[in-house]
Amino acid sequence: MVTIYGIKNCDTMKKARAWLDSRGVAYAFHDYKASGIDEATLSGWARKVGWEALLNKAGTTFRKLDDAQKQGLDQRKAIALMLAEPSMIKRPVIDAGGALIVGFKPEDYGKAFG
Repeated sequence: MVTIYGIKNCDTMKKARAWLDSRGVAYAFHDYKASGIDEATLSGWARKVGWEALLNKAGTTFRKLDDAQKQGLDQRKAIALMLAEPSMIKRPVIDAGGALIVGFKPEDYGKAFG
């Protein structure tokens, strides 16, 4: 089963879902802004792809943090920030049977889904 994690109205999410829909890839959608995300899931993702790949430093939510909150980032601190503000998680995160794809790059989707 494929699960796509993200935020419903995000433009990147819309592109990813359109790509999957146009190729007939069935998936479940988990809106982590509405439904939340747990620490175990984020920690598992971080072990697979690294917390740096998950933390969206380019987004406005991260950029609005004060310098003290951005200092000394490590996995523990990054996961705490993402739990407090799920919009800091890069979108989308696709769990395709245990394999993770973070972000939307058509070439990565093509390799994973053919």
